[in-house]
Amino acid sequence: MEVWTKICGPDLSLGDSLAVNGCCLTVVEKKPEGEGVVVGLDLLKETWNRTNLQFHRPGDSVNLERPLRADARLGGHFVTGHIDGLGRVEEWTISGSDRLLRIATPPEILRYVIFKGSIAVDGISLTVTEVSRDGFAVWVIPHTRQVTALGERKAGDAVNLEADLLGKYAEKFVAARLDQTAPASGSQGKP
Repeated sequence: MEVWTKICGPDLSLGDSLAVNGCCLTVVEKKPEGEGVVVGLDLLKETWNRTNLQFHRPGDSVNLERPLRADARLGGHFVTGHIDGLGRVEEWTISGSDRLLRIATPPEILRYVIFKGSIAVDGISLTVTEVSRDGFAVWVIPHTRQVTALGERKAGDAVNLEADLLGKYAEKFVAARLDQTAPASGSQGKP
């Protein structure tokens, strides 16, 4: 896969990570083009099948982000670039200059989505404002719509979803703890 970038690419080196629509990919090639660079990235079949990159065509906009440096300030939630799966844009609702974005979400991802929690949509860390049986909603400010590819998404479009990492760990720790305290097989639970 190749992407052209003016901002994220000039100081990239071979082997560096670059998130494309929230998918952490590895830089394997870099060549100057115009005012920016074309960056070649390896894309596994697993990544292709699990993400919306399979639907993008040459010239489509994507979100690009460099990884967080260990000495940088953390200003959002933990986003690893490991996409959990796809959601579908249901609708945009206009409220003044802001937009409410509703996303249909598979149950295996929705289980980690909580009101006022965080979720990454195409790599953009957003705050959940509503949760329903079939999906969730987030408010999108004008700045985010203007500087990301999210503003180009329309009803029916696939978006990459990455649920909050801390929720996944909490679930695993609680499940392990419950397994340790469960009665042994065949036990009646009586003294």
